[in-house]
Amino acid sequence: MNAIAAATTTSTGEAVQFWILGTVAVIGAFATILLKKAVHSALALAGTMVILAVFYLANGAYFLGIVQIIVYTGAIMMLFLFVVMLVGVTAADSLKETLKGQRWLAIGCGLGFGILLIGGIGNASLSTFNGLGAANALHGGNVEGLANLIFTKYVFAFEITGALLITATVGAMVLTHRERTERARTQRELSEQRVREGKHLPPLPAPGVYARHNAVDIAGLLPDGTPSDLTVMKTLRDRGQIRDVSQEALADLKALEQRSGERLGREDADAVARGANPASAAENSEAAK
Repeated sequence: MNAIAAATTTSTGEAVQFWILGTVAVIGAFATILLKKAVHSALALAGTMVILAVFYLANGAYFLGIVQIIVYTGAIMMLFLFVVMLVGVTAADSLKETLKGQRWLAIGCGLGFGILLIGGIGNASLSTFNGLGAANALHGGNVEGLANLIFTKYVFAFEITGALLITATVGAMVLTHRERTERARTQRELSEQRVREGKHLPPLPAPGVYARHNAVDIAGLLPDGTPSDLTVMKTLRDRGQIRDVSQEALADLKALEQRSGERLGREDADAVARGANPASAAENSEAAK
């Protein structure tokens, strides 16, 4: 009797965990159906599934908790998320009514399911409590007990779920597949097209090389000393992330290095100056000789 009372009594830690995580799970469930963007809904559902896994782990069902995270949250939900991102569902698509009255029908079905769920839970009664240990010992362990239920009592539900997941995967492949309406052009045809359009025929010049920078966002200099925009990738040009390499900018950099060297001391300043201007350092060495 004491064991049954201990098993059915909720401790303070369990109550705090339930109310905090349960509230977050309910919020995530509502966010799944109320958010306008499908990607945000999928992320909210993934968070709700993680909280369910925490509940499984807290109740001692370690196998179900790990499976909930690895299979459902880590595999199936991420698959749905990637499919949504590949298909490219926009807000305009989500607001378009494909079936008349489908929103009211969905609301009615949701209310009916909620009433059925509340009625079932309200009429449920628990007279005896076997515990997870007795259920696991019935077939030799937690994994063995789950396997016995899945492949005997719930085998049809298991197969139907597998068929549903396969159908969803095939449907995602069909939606993301794009038929090619024209023949792919060869490298020779692409080169001929560049010649006809008068684009830059040889390879693009490389960015400028400076010792203190990787030169990805620094334009290379032409023979006349002017920077060439072709040496910086189009993405950085569109973002305006090209670093200034004009004479004024280089002079400012040299002055900054000189001031930094003066703070460190005269010898360090001379070393910095020699490093910033190798030509002057070479002239000084020749004069010393």
